[in-house]
Amino acid sequence: MNIAVIGSGGREHAICDKLNESKKIVKIYCIPGNAGTSKIAKNIKINFLNFKLLYRTILERKIDLVVVGPEEPLVNGIVDFLRKKKVKVFGPNKYASQLEGSKTFMKNFCKKNNIPTANYKTCSNIKDVKIFIKNNNLPIVVKADGLAAGKGVSICNTEKKILKTSNEIFNGKFLSSKKLVLEEFLEGTELSYFIIADEKNFSFIGSAQDHKRVGINDTGVNTGGMGAYSPAPILNKILEEKIIKKIIKPTLRALKKKKKAYTGFLYAGLMIKNNEPFLIEYNIRMGDPECQVIMPRIKTDLLEILIKSLENKLDKIKIEWKDRKCMTIVLCVKGYPRSYKKNFEIKNIDKIKLEKDTQIFHAATKVENYKLVSNGGRVLNINATGRDFKIIRNKILKIIRLINWKHGFFRPDIGWKVI
Repeated sequence: MNIAVIGSGGREHAICDKLNESKKIVKIYCIPGNAGTSKIAKNIKINFLNFKLLYRTILERKIDLVVVGPEEPLVNGIVDFLRKKKVKVFGPNKYASQLEGSKTFMKNFCKKNNIPTANYKTCSNIKDVKIFIKNNNLPIVVKADGLAAGKGVSICNTEKKILKTSNEIFNGKFLSSKKLVLEEFLEGTELSYFIIADEKNFSFIGSAQDHKRVGINDTGVNTGGMGAYSPAPILNKILEEKIIKKIIKPTLRALKKKKKAYTGFLYAGLMIKNNEPFLIEYNIRMGDPECQVIMPRIKTDLLEILIKSLENKLDKIKIEWKDRKCMTIVLCVKGYPRSYKKNFEIKNIDKIKLEKDTQIFHAATKVENYKLVSNGGRVLNINATGRDFKIIRNKILKIIRLINWKHGFFRPDIGWKVI
């Protein structure tokens, strides 16, 4: 089979790496890919949001299956488009993709289907915002309604900050929306819970703990993710039963009822309070960087899992796991997540001899004039697997010291709560 993976981040490099283990794959294409994917796949540098161009490329390259990595093409309806063209594609339809594409859709969906989530209000003007502030305690969470590349959520401790953040969204800070959702702040422990679904079945496909804040001890502004580890120690059998019963099953059931059954990866971002799960957000794809710590732990052939999903036969395959823990630390360019520059050379990667249980997944990288350079904010994911998170983290930090990238920074405390 020829496979195409859509996307250019660390998530897509991790997916390509796992697919590369399958003996049934002839060729992997990554559209557009990065410097890391180019080592194991053929990068095709086209705009994947141009669906007609993408379709022509699929035909030209005789691609048998398309795996969609990021959220934007899913929200824009790439799955619906390709299915009409009789192309096998892995991911949710446009309707179901609103679970991530619109915070308002997701919150209203939760309310209608009795899915536990934080109290909220959709606002399209400052008057609405002030009413919510008056009726709720601080802090309050402000969320841009549409896609915002992981940067649309702010936890605000003062009324002044809420109003400032809200005005920025109303004035078009995020192109996807000029609406916002205000939420009560829930205290607890975060958990990322992943499933893979077909039209009839679903299977657990990993848990992880993400680190969204830019600073040590989870301080500073939100980012797309500074690091993660898997599995999440907070997940136990009783809690998992509650997550499935109260959140996952009602979601899948409601979409089936609408004749818009969910297929693909589904990521529930949860807050666990007194051993009860509350849905904070849905992502309609694998998380980034959570994907980078889940993929190395899967023992089963990923291609086999995807094919069973497309055939609505997930119940016919048992997903097996390696008896290993995994962690990743994201090496970012200085200035991220605010303003930063691109095209800084990264010199030392090819000189590093990686051990068997360590990996470097490329995120925002490219090769220019035969040099490896940065091409965004989150540049590299340094991974290690093992049995002890402290030993794993020390291995990662050793690699980062060897990379010795003067333009970069990272959080050395990833996993600080579990360690």
